Amino acid sequence: MNLNQPITYLKGVSIARAELLYAELGVKNCKDLLHLFPFRYIDKTQFYKINSLQQNTAEVQIVGKITGLKTVEQKRGSRLVATFRDETGAIELVWFRGQKWLKDSLKINQPYVIYGKLNFYGGKFSMPHPEMELLKDYKSKIQSSMQPVYPSTEKLANKNVSNKVVRSYIEDLLFKISNSIEESLPNYILEEHSLLGKRESLINIHFPKNQELLAKAQFRLKFEELFFIQMQLLRKKLIRKSKIKGFVFEKVGEKFNSFYTNYLPFQLTNAQKRVLKEIRKDVASNAHMNRLLQGDVGSGKTIVALLVMLLAIDNGFQATIMAPTEILATQHYHAVTELLQEMNISVELLTGSVKTKKRREIHAALENGELNILIGTHALLEDKVKFKNLGIAIIDEQHRFGVEQRSKLWLKNEIPPHILVMTATPIPRTLAMSVYGDLDISVIDELPPGRKEVKTVHRYDKNRLAVFKFLKDEIEKGRQVYVVYPLIQESEAMDYKDLMDGYESISREFPLPKYQISIVHGKMKPADKEYEMQRFVKGETQIMVATTVIEVGVNVPNASVMIIESAERFGLSQLHQLRGRVGRGAEQSYCILLSSFKLSADAKTRLKTMVDTSDGFKIAEVDLKLRGPGNIMGKQQSGVLNLKIADVVRDTPILFKARQTAIEVLQNDASLSKPENTVLQKTFAQIQRKTGFWSEIS
Repeated sequence: MNLNQPITYLKGVSIARAELLYAELGVKNCKDLLHLFPFRYIDKTQFYKINSLQQNTAEVQIVGKITGLKTVEQKRGSRLVATFRDETGAIELVWFRGQKWLKDSLKINQPYVIYGKLNFYGGKFSMPHPEMELLKDYKSKIQSSMQPVYPSTEKLANKNVSNKVVRSYIEDLLFKISNSIEESLPNYILEEHSLLGKRESLINIHFPKNQELLAKAQFRLKFEELFFIQMQLLRKKLIRKSKIKGFVFEKVGEKFNSFYTNYLPFQLTNAQKRVLKEIRKDVASNAHMNRLLQGDVGSGKTIVALLVMLLAIDNGFQATIMAPTEILATQHYHAVTELLQEMNISVELLTGSVKTKKRREIHAALENGELNILIGTHALLEDKVKFKNLGIAIIDEQHRFGVEQRSKLWLKNEIPPHILVMTATPIPRTLAMSVYGDLDISVIDELPPGRKEVKTVHRYDKNRLAVFKFLKDEIEKGRQVYVVYPLIQESEAMDYKDLMDGYESISREFPLPKYQISIVHGKMKPADKEYEMQRFVKGETQIMVATTVIEVGVNVPNASVMIIESAERFGLSQLHQLRGRVGRGAEQSYCILLSSFKLSADAKTRLKTMVDTSDGFKIAEVDLKLRGPGNIMGKQQSGVLNLKIADVVRDTPILFKARQTAIEVLQNDASLSKPENTVLQKTFAQIQRKTGFWSEIS
């Protein structure tokens, strides 16, 4: 039987039901159904006698017979009541729906196995809507003491596609294919990790004989899923390194040395020096660089990026930085031009709002090689943008770009430019290994000297007056303050109202002419936004009231206080990014998280984490545990980890084993051509034939 056949091939699956299963659970063919794994199991080893039932017994299983049926009228509608007996006593079974069908199909005085939750009322036990099966049918099935519970939805329940129905489909499928399930891992890997065979694993994941076999089946399937993801990533990396040649930046030239010696604004940290060495080693070899540069907010990634660009220029190449937003691209442009103002290097900015005449000039200078560095947004990806010889492309804020956009940059040259991806959202190691396993990873894990850690405190709304007094003291010292309100797209009107209410109460507390306030939000025209931002940057206003548009962007060393209103409504990485807007000068900076008194457990964890640590990697680990991998990576990357059974957070030890095994396999046999790897080669070919290889793994 072919697993790619539609599920209508199975007993009892109509076209309408197949469509419903596809819409609700994404189950289209038999393979999808086979990989619809249970999320919990119910232990049905025990049968209860009616006279031993306790009022606190939650779900029970009983063998007995229906001895009588009656319909009881109620205020609204009616209910069907059956008397169910075993040799020790009787209970009532009750149904409020499907009564006509039940009356016709229930068999009196025949042994049934029933299962469900007990109710105790008026001295009597009853069981509403029990699961029922004739004892002879129960005995004829693949019996498992642990019964699987599958994902479901309200729609499925309303259309009578119960857990029992899904279970029967999977049972039918396993019955049809169990003798044709092929092994997908070679013997030496199965033996090395004491793994269960593929066939046993699939049977025991759905119908485990006992706890031990269930654990072994889960381990085997998780290992396999993670192993093939790692194989794919590592092979991609191997192929890139051996086949794709990169430009060679052989010399460290005059521009790099001149900047390093004369214009570097501060001493590089050891971490920055280490990362720079790693990058220089890459670009000096013959291979193509594809490196992820992780660094916390304010750790000095921009200076590393600039030095790498100077290396390219010294070797006769052009360089580009691509940022996700106009604000961020503009900020990079200002930072780079300021650092290079004494040097003869041409830098331009290309974003959506650059006028046509200026665009033409940029395009011409880019093509004839006069332009050294181009900084911009997605506008860089347009076909009209042609470089004379692009040597390195730096992509900032990786998690906001899709993989396709990265590949478009590759095509800007005959030989693809070196790629350096920078992210200010530190990615936990396990996640980096899973999503960026094909990139080399560099980490800047220390802050520049002289940077003081931002002091973070959590205050409730009732402490607002004390917070305002603290702000006045800081402004008195000549400092500036951010006040940020959450932005929740679903309700722009509500966000706008929150922001305006906040702005009014701050205006009352900090009146003109003594205090000047800027306001920035998403509904403003770009020119007005820029005007307000510039007033704050120049120090003409002391307070900036804003929505999260400032999460990435403005750099104001004099701003030393960040107030985050309704902090419980923000995610951890957002809170961390916002906090990174202060602490950029030499003065002690503060971040005050204001929240209401009612907090969910997750919100408490988030706020406590922010107060306890400013280490972006620790914060990312907590975030990963709270939100799961898909959400952290953003829409573009979440599809990469479309895992069916493994969990990157909980299954870290399995992930390490899988990656290590994949590395060993490829070290011994990169092309998977040895006889013992025939199975691997075959499975791998099947995975790669599918475009979305990720979802095909298990």
